[in-house]
Amino acid sequence: MLDRHLAPQLPYVKSLFLGWFEPLRDAVARDQDVQRRKRVKHVYAKYLLLLPAEKVAVIVMHKMMGLLMSSKDGCGSVRVVQAAHSIGEAVEREYKVQAFFQKTRRKTRSKTESENDPALDKEQAKCRKLVKSLVRRRKLTEAQKLVQQEIELEEWGTEAQVKVCFPDSIPTITEFCLICYGRRLKKKHFVIECDPLVHEGFESTARHVEIPYLPMLVPPTKWKGYDKGGHLFLPSYVMRTHGVKDQKEAIKSVPRKQLRKVFEALDILGGTKWRVNRRVHDVVETIWSRGGGIAGLVDKGNIPLPEQPETEDPDEIQKWKWSVKKTKKANRELHAERCDTELKLSVARKMREEDGFYYPHNLDFRGRAYPMHPHLSHLGSDLCRGVLEYAEGRPLGKSGLRWLKIHLANKYGGGIEKLSHESKLAFVEDHLPDIFDSASNPVDGNCWWINAEDPFQCLAACMDLSKALESSSPHGAVSHLPIHQDGSCNGLQHYAALGRDYMGAAAVNLVPGEKPADIYSEIAARVLDVVREDSMKDPATDPSVPLAKVLVDEVDRKLVKQTVMTSVYGVTFIGARQQIMKRLQEKGHITDDKLLYDVSCYATRRQGHAVTVVSLMKVTLDALGQMFQSARAIMAWLGDCAKMIASKNQPVRWTSPVGLPVVQPYKKYKNYMIRTSLQCLALRREGDAIATQRQKAAFPPNFVHSLDSSHMMMTAITCKEAGLHFAGVHDSFWVHACDVDKMNQILREQFVELYSMPILENLHQQIIL
Repeated sequence: MLDRHLAPQLPYVKSLFLGWFEPLRDAVARDQDVQRRKRVKHVYAKYLLLLPAEKVAVIVMHKMMGLLMSSKDGCGSVRVVQAAHSIGEAVEREYKVQAFFQKTRRKTRSKTESENDPALDKEQAKCRKLVKSLVRRRKLTEAQKLVQQEIELEEWGTEAQVKVCFPDSIPTITEFCLICYGRRLKKKHFVIECDPLVHEGFESTARHVEIPYLPMLVPPTKWKGYDKGGHLFLPSYVMRTHGVKDQKEAIKSVPRKQLRKVFEALDILGGTKWRVNRRVHDVVETIWSRGGGIAGLVDKGNIPLPEQPETEDPDEIQKWKWSVKKTKKANRELHAERCDTELKLSVARKMREEDGFYYPHNLDFRGRAYPMHPHLSHLGSDLCRGVLEYAEGRPLGKSGLRWLKIHLANKYGGGIEKLSHESKLAFVEDHLPDIFDSASNPVDGNCWWINAEDPFQCLAACMDLSKALESSSPHGAVSHLPIHQDGSCNGLQHYAALGRDYMGAAAVNLVPGEKPADIYSEIAARVLDVVREDSMKDPATDPSVPLAKVLVDEVDRKLVKQTVMTSVYGVTFIGARQQIMKRLQEKGHITDDKLLYDVSCYATRRQGHAVTVVSLMKVTLDALGQMFQSARAIMAWLGDCAKMIASKNQPVRWTSPVGLPVVQPYKKYKNYMIRTSLQCLALRREGDAIATQRQKAAFPPNFVHSLDSSHMMMTAITCKEAGLHFAGVHDSFWVHACDVDKMNQILREQFVELYSMPILENLHQQIIL
């Protein structure tokens, strides 16, 4: 573009990149020269010198833009330490890819080849071309052999990664970032803050930012060890240890045979082939181009700032200032959501024309599986799930057509998902005209699907069902849609099974019933009874009565659902209060912030000098405790065990039913300083002391997570053996519509097999050893 004098025609953000690239590249090159000329090189100089200056410059620009775009507060800022670590990690990853190609070149070149090797870039391009051609010809075994050559390279570690950005001579990379984006001090941390001119272009930037760890066009390599598997070239690790030594050593030390089921399950999840649902993607792009704001898509416009009142009343002025502050915060959050949506759609656009792609998976320390790609995957939002479908289709059959209708009713929601299967089928039959209209004219028709709880997934089901019903043979219609079977408050299901609690099991659908039991509705009914009782008391003697009267019309299933779900995962009082406050905000009936907070806390009763806070959260958890007494007892026992173990300055550790070693990573961290020419950076380093309270609070939820991950892995392996295409999102299991009945049988059999094991007895033995 420069050579042809077309640079002014570049998009806004690309023109910024162009202006940054050359000075940054030259600055990096100067710093590399300084390091090369030094007689005694700095210990970290070797890392800075591994890549050409132009590659380092490009990595810095793309990584910084990605970090600033994904900042949680939406205002485009990132801590200097985080930026330095992320850039160093990206440099390490690029170097390892380059080292792979160098090793491949040495192994593949002929003995008669001239000693004057061609340039590295040409060799890399040749190797990439070879792999691509092999993939296109579907000679996957050849491609796998080519990329399975191991690279024995040391892990750099956090300190080395950070130091890449802070060579002692010239603070090139970070200084550049600070000059370009501005700098401020926030909460005792240096923060790289985005310049407003750059911030304005963020929403169009996603199309031009390089996204690492895209979905793969060939099946991932099979897992064979801690760092052996997953991506073909990029460094991949079977577990996200975040630098925790105990967990890393634990998984490296166990024999591969013990992890056979874990590796097999990850290979099955990674081997599921996906594609973009083009019809749904077209609808998303149309709505997005028109400004969003419907079907769960964020609005492209900001909320107007309140006008300053003409009055000089201090209370009114203060109220206006708070309103402006609140609006600005909301606009920052909208901006962050828009950036996130653009990143998701950017990936969808890149993968749209592919016949299929794959998501390599790895684990968190508890054993829960996650796709390694961060933006567009089936683990994501309704938007992500709506635009993804299985690459391979299967005929519906009679059973599949029935399950497709049930799935559509579930995705529509609004309480429909809690009806019996027959009622769901009747609901779909009653709305067939709406379903056909949604499929044929989704944007400009009646738009029935937009009112669904999961609108884009509902639209995908409408399109799939319409295509089947309009065909000459509905049972023979080929469906690509994954059908979901979700756990009913999965954490409580595991506790009920552990405690052999029949009453609790019935409440979470572990025993047969005429229609699905709904624990959330039951708890909501109990909470409503308490609130109504309080609302009828004498306001003169009980100050909670006005708040109870406000709340009596607000209590429903949705209000208590999240608190009930997270209760078994150790939700705190503050966390539960925030959950309830957020649900009340979404209803929009209570607009005063103070009243909203008071209603969430519910009431304060004074008895002499003692103050007792009776909250909606407490009422909710009390109702839950009455229904699940065994769960409370097991949680208490697990907490006591963790406290005893931590008192010996040991982390809580156990082995999951599928053989995965789990070590809780909660220790007391110490800050240590890295001195650079720009500033001193404080990095956290594991100490030797155990964080007792965190070990205790986290053990019950982490143990249950390891059980639900074990169940998912056991189900995945058995589904694969039965010829099913399986995908899993924690406690939600997906297969083709025609295979739902078979999967339902399998997941129940595997749940029984899991709890036929003496799980608590095994845990007890592991603890006392």
